[in-house]
Amino acid sequence: MAMAPAAASLRTSAAVPRGWKTAIGLNGFHSGAAKYHKNYPLWEVLDFAAREGFDGVELVSDWPQGGYPPGNDRDRVHALRRLYDGYGLRIFSIQLGADGAFAPDASARAAWIAMVRDRLQLARQLGCACVGLWPGGGLRGQTLEEAMSRLTASFREVATMAADAGILAAVEIEPPFEFRTEEHLHRILDGTNHPNLKAIFDPSHFDLMNGSTGRPHEMLQRLGVERIGYLHLTDTDGTLRDGGTSKHLPCGDGHAQVATALKVLREGGFKGWCMIDAWEVPDAYDACRKGLRMIRGAR
Repeated sequence: MAMAPAAASLRTSAAVPRGWKTAIGLNGFHSGAAKYHKNYPLWEVLDFAAREGFDGVELVSDWPQGGYPPGNDRDRVHALRRLYDGYGLRIFSIQLGADGAFAPDASARAAWIAMVRDRLQLARQLGCACVGLWPGGGLRGQTLEEAMSRLTASFREVATMAADAGILAAVEIEPPFEFRTEEHLHRILDGTNHPNLKAIFDPSHFDLMNGSTGRPHEMLQRLGVERIGYLHLTDTDGTLRDGGTSKHLPCGDGHAQVATALKVLREGGFKGWCMIDAWEVPDAYDACRKGLRMIRGAR
C-alpha cells in the first residue's frame, strides 16, 4: 500500500535539513533498464519512493510509456498528475533537452522556444517547482562563441517565461557537451543573468570539471550556493562511464566528498530539491537509499 501523502512528508521533513525536499529521478531507472536490461515497473518504483520517504520525482521524457503530454491536453495531464498524487509524490521537475537553444538556424531556435513554452505550461499544471535543461548536441557549423551567444539569448527568454509560470529553470552541463567547463557554466549564468535560471549541482560533473580531485564542493564554492537551483545527487570515481558522461555511483561508493558538498550547501542557505541521480547505476534502488541516507546525514 502506498504511503499517505501526509505521512511521507512528515517522515522526510523530520530527517533532512530544513527547507530541503528529496526526490528520485526516473532517469536512473530509465538508463538502468536500457543498459542492464532490468525491469523497473513504474508502480514498483513509485511505491518504493513513497515507502522510503521521498517527497517527489523528476520525470524524464519517453519513459516508461511515451513522451510528455502536450500542455493543453488537460485529460492526459490530469491523469499523469493523479498517478503520482496517488503515491503522495510531487512531480517537482521535468527534464528537457536544450540543443535547440543554440541551433544556428533562427527558426530552429524559435521552435525550441515554442516547445519550452508548452512544457512550462505542462510543468505548471503538474505542480512542478522546476524544469531541467540539458544543452547537449554539436556546434553544427558555428563557433563556440556564436553558440554561447545564441544559448544565453534563448535562456534569457526561457527564464522570463519560467518566471511568469512561477517555475525555476536549471541548467546542467556535462563532459560530452560542447559546453563542459566551469568557465562555460559561469558564462551561461552570467550571460543569461536572470534569477529564474540557475545551475544543477551534480557532484560527478562538478568533480570532473574540478580536475577529478574528489572535491566537487570547491567548484560549488566558486560558483556560489545562491546560483544552485536544485541537486542531482550522486557520487563518482572521477572518470567517464564507457566513454560517456561522468560515472555516477551511489553516494559513499566513490571518491567525491559528497558530505562536504552538502555541508557547503546547508551553510550557504540552499533550500530546494535534492534528486538522487542513479544514471546508469546497476541498482537504482540501492543508489536512492544511499543518497537519501547521505542527505539525512547532512542535518
